Amino acid sequence: MKVILTKDVKGIGRAHETVEVLGGYALNYLIPKKLAVSATKSAAKEAHEREKQSLARKELTAKLIEQNLAALAAARVVIKAKANEKGHLYDAVGESEIIQAIKEQVRVELPEHALKLEKPIKELGTFAVPVATGDSFGTFSILIEADA
Repeated sequence: MKVILTKDVKGIGRAHETVEVLGGYALNYLIPKKLAVSATKSAAKEAHEREKQSLARKELTAKLIEQNLAALAAARVVIKAKANEKGHLYDAVGESEIIQAIKEQVRVELPEHALKLEKPIKELGTFAVPVATGDSFGTFSILIEADA
């Protein structure tokens, strides 16, 4: 049975693709879970339109992220955290804290999955934070200061 996938299905295909699957699998699993629709001419046309919209949205998002990366490279992000006298933080600074600081200080939106920290930051100092989304890659620096 031919169906058009509405979402990515592992082992079957990606959203908006027309695939051939067993009838029982389509009727008992894919269609009831709204993962696919029957492959009719109108459904194919609608899927094609949704795919075009999705690609346009992805292109726009990629352009915005590139602009945001350029703004971040020029900006200075400072995070204040409690630390002991040796410069070790009591609570590690992770991706969510960095994203929050970027929103407040630079006024730039980045998805949390774009930050590629190897591990949370646990010391005071200046650190390079890599950012990667799609084809865009860059780094920016953050300064972790002791909170008085």
